[in-house]
Amino acid sequence: MLRFFIHYGIHLIVPIGIGLLFFKANSLKAIVILLAGIIIDIDHLLASPIFDPNRCSIDFHPLHGYWAIAIYVLLLFPKKTRIFGIAFLIHILADFIDCYLIGV
Repeated sequence: MLRFFIHYGIHLIVPIGIGLLFFKANSLKAIVILLAGIIIDIDHLLASPIFDPNRCSIDFHPLHGYWAIAIYVLLLFPKKTRIFGIAFLIHILADFIDCYLIGV
């Protein structure tokens, strides 16, 4: 149960905190974009089963692969794409911690 709260807490609380702390002028817009980073979970539809609580998403699903993570890091550099890079990397962080908690 603790793993569930940590994983989804990062998916929800961290984006809200970052939006409020670092994007004060446009915090609501930033929070929505940061929360939308969960969209990369669409690649779970390619897996069978779609959801496996004991599967590590990192480098299993295409949008969670190392090449994708490298692209998310590159998104941090241009100012126009920075918030998307942050959103996707928050998602990856949540999944990485989840992998750690399941012992992968």
